[in-house]
Amino acid sequence: MNFTLQNLLCRLFLLILLPFSTFSQTTTVRGLVTDAKTGDPLPFVSVFIEGTTVGKNTDFNGQYFLETNDPGKRLKFSLVGYSPVIKDLVAGQSQIISVSLSQVVKELKAVEVKATKQRYKNKNNPAVELIDSVIAHKKQNRKDQFNAYQYEKYEKVQFALSNISQKFKDKKYLKKFQFIFDNLDSNQMPGKVILPMFLQETLSDVYYRKDPKSSKEIVRGSHKVDYDDLVNSDGLTAFVSYLYQDVNIYNNTVPLLTNNFISPIADNGALFYRYYILDTVFVDGKKCFHMSFYPRNKADFIFQGELYITYDSSYALVKNELTVSPDINLNFVKELKLTQEYKEIAPGEWLLDQDKTSIDFGISQKGLGVYGMRSVSYRDFVLDLPKPDTFYTGLPVVVPDSSKNKSEEYFNEHRHSELTASEKGVYEMIDSVQKVPAFRHTVNTLELIFGGYKDFGTFEIGPIGTFYSYNPIEGSRLRFGGRTSKKLSSRFQFDAYGVYGIKDQKLKYFWGTKIALSKKSFIDFPQRNLSISYQHETKIPGQELQFVNDDNFLLSFKRGINDKLIYMKVLDVVFLNEFSSHFSFAVGFQNMIEAAAGSLHYNVENYYDTLHRDVNDLTKSTMNITLRYAPHESFYQGKNYRRAMPNEYSIFQLRFEGSIKNVLKSDYTFQTLTFNFYKRINISPIGYGNLQIETGKIFGRVPYPLLEIHRANQTYSYQLGSYNLMNFLEFISDEYVSVNYTHFFNGFFFNKIPLFKKLKWREVTSMKLLYGRITDDNNPDKHPELFRLPVNKDGTPISYSLEAKPYLEVSVGVTNIFKFLRIDLIRRLNYLEHSNVSAYGVRARLKLDF
Repeated sequence: MNFTLQNLLCRLFLLILLPFSTFSQTTTVRGLVTDAKTGDPLPFVSVFIEGTTVGKNTDFNGQYFLETNDPGKRLKFSLVGYSPVIKDLVAGQSQIISVSLSQVVKELKAVEVKATKQRYKNKNNPAVELIDSVIAHKKQNRKDQFNAYQYEKYEKVQFALSNISQKFKDKKYLKKFQFIFDNLDSNQMPGKVILPMFLQETLSDVYYRKDPKSSKEIVRGSHKVDYDDLVNSDGLTAFVSYLYQDVNIYNNTVPLLTNNFISPIADNGALFYRYYILDTVFVDGKKCFHMSFYPRNKADFIFQGELYITYDSSYALVKNELTVSPDINLNFVKELKLTQEYKEIAPGEWLLDQDKTSIDFGISQKGLGVYGMRSVSYRDFVLDLPKPDTFYTGLPVVVPDSSKNKSEEYFNEHRHSELTASEKGVYEMIDSVQKVPAFRHTVNTLELIFGGYKDFGTFEIGPIGTFYSYNPIEGSRLRFGGRTSKKLSSRFQFDAYGVYGIKDQKLKYFWGTKIALSKKSFIDFPQRNLSISYQHETKIPGQELQFVNDDNFLLSFKRGINDKLIYMKVLDVVFLNEFSSHFSFAVGFQNMIEAAAGSLHYNVENYYDTLHRDVNDLTKSTMNITLRYAPHESFYQGKNYRRAMPNEYSIFQLRFEGSIKNVLKSDYTFQTLTFNFYKRINISPIGYGNLQIETGKIFGRVPYPLLEIHRANQTYSYQLGSYNLMNFLEFISDEYVSVNYTHFFNGFFFNKIPLFKKLKWREVTSMKLLYGRITDDNNPDKHPELFRLPVNKDGTPISYSLEAKPYLEVSVGVTNIFKFLRIDLIRRLNYLEHSNVSAYGVRARLKLDF
């Protein structure tokens, strides 16, 4: 949520960006068609330009949109039972034409005619039969049915501020930026004024071979707007690519805006769509069926739109136009349109030729928004000429250094279509805007609010959320620190802070450095870094938080008893090497000295008199190696952080840690092996699930602080990777396996309930299961030299093994409350006899999503 909200707001502000205006020969027209008597919107009205084959139907809300280069001069509206209406059309301009249609009234003598609503049926429906034929021929019409193919691909992505009003232009904070409003673009988004702010162009060659299946894309050139050090341009590019993924409606599901939509030609499409044959038309001289489709349930994640299908035995797609119902539970999207056109490369062989996705983002329908458009064109097709086997080895996408930041002259020669005047002015405008001190000041303020750091040039102070916190052992914690910025060096970073506890009167501190060992920055992918750090700090055993500091002020409030702490001194040295294939390894050394604090004691039983004695501390010195493989992983990369953006590919991680007694003052000999598996599972149309499985084993005889203290959570924040009703130190194991599954229904049920449908809430449920045990080798009851498991002051046990039965907790919750809040009701199903535990709990979490 942090990276999404921060990035969205930063980009929204970067709105103060760009120039522009252009005038092309493209004619665009949109409008609303209503009933003249009732004023109600009229769906399925045929809207076409006379003398051309350009036309379409109005949607459920009576709205339509046409875009063409044909020089037609009149627009005709017609619907059975209504008198047709013809309006003049101005070629080469953007315009809004709304009309009202009047019903045709006919009097019949001695006969009373009543209209009856005909029920839609799949059986004996010619439209469904046509779709069934399209589905039956999908395999032969897919582009991967060729033995091999190659083509040149040109991609353009742009973002602009939409719905610019005079009120917005008169804002005080834009007083110094009025020069950007000299020209505004009203052509790209008919009926609305936009202000361009980001542009990226990419030219590449794509190759495919069927047997054995292989593909490769070689980027020849790229060119994009650069925000200097204010916004990570590579991170923004990755985020945009994640939102605008390639769309192939020949697949059963279509990934779009982090969600999965059911394709109108999915194998089971007739269960979710209503189909209507409108007419037969000619598209580029090819006779086609013209078909419309609409969702059976307008709130489901499916499309509505039109298909053009060849009028022959191939049943191939020639063109498709997709949009979504306004009733869909999709956040921050005011309008969405996807258009694809196919080209007949050989007789009966069709390949995608033009692909355009445009989305108008915004908080409300009438307010400011961000218009995003991705257009892709393909040319120079070559069929059935596979490359040698050696050509397909290596990475599937190759981005040579020579392809980056190509000149404008290069793209003037190679781009598939000309840029508009506004697009051409993007680079110069952004350069001018970034030179205005007020702009940088505003961006730095946003970074402070949402990123937690205040920029002072070469050094940044923060994170401000940790400057004060509280716990029962240290009392009030006062912290201050910061880090160097990329303005000082992009190859080196130094990070440090100091902490003082008012109650324990102890000073803690941290310092660390990260050095890039490659030519890239220490944050840029793929990383090759050396990190060294030393920390004298405190830690709650078993607490592991995600995307937030342990001493964040908001986490000072905890449930139950929280009086057990560890003072630790940790030296860490890590070498990280990432590869473009998204395989990485990290080799490290750690020396840690930890001592119990508060009511926690390291207590052992005396060999001779059964008395107990305390051990002041323990030391471990370990070598470790972590192997990670995340094929096709995508992530947003900020200025100093990285946030993964989940996709359908699995993530694997294996970690080994080993220590030898008396080597570098280590007190014990042991080895730890841990394996972690993550997978996102898409189950359209009922949402998606996140599955995580982890298993671990510790070899050797060690006291409980060196065993696996399972992740517990006593805060009121819902933690994805922790057990939210488990107490700190409650369960300890030396071998274990855990299964964590969370399913997001995306409003599949709530959308069918009127009140919940209006609220746009979404359902979520989870299950967390943990098997584990302490084996005899590490059982202090059988080995008195080991630390006794922790107990309360009255001697009541607080730590246990899981040998008797697994720990299990489940939850049901509601997310998308106010578009950013998730609340879960959690049920703990066993071990309720333990002290200070609850069977139920309510936790909250911030979650921002489309």
